[in-house]
Amino acid sequence: MPAKSSDNIAGQVLNPGDLIAYQEGSVVSRMIVYKKSGTITLFAFDSGEGLSEHTAPYDAIAQIIDGEAEISIEQTPFLLKEGQMIIMPATKPHALQAQQRFKMMLTMIHE
Repeated sequence: MPAKSSDNIAGQVLNPGDLIAYQEGSVVSRMIVYKKSGTITLFAFDSGEGLSEHTAPYDAIAQIIDGEAEISIEQTPFLLKEGQMIIMPATKPHALQAQQRFKMMLTMIHE
């Protein structure tokens, strides 16, 4: 869901990892930018959680901001660590799995 107007974070220096918290047994998301041209969403995955294989109509850039994530693109697994990112191409099947807790920032660019 888009950030509420009371959550106005524009014009502030932010640490993305501080804007979202882990919850036991859950995947938590917080959309911080929602525009016609694209979105930026923060995610916090508890250990063992994930997103099953799916596709998206737009390129998506996943940047790990805490922990490690296994991200598969067309069934090829990639292990990403804090500070690393990967571009998941539009229409290509991809999945995410938390071997340990991780947080990421997902940027989707709409055409």
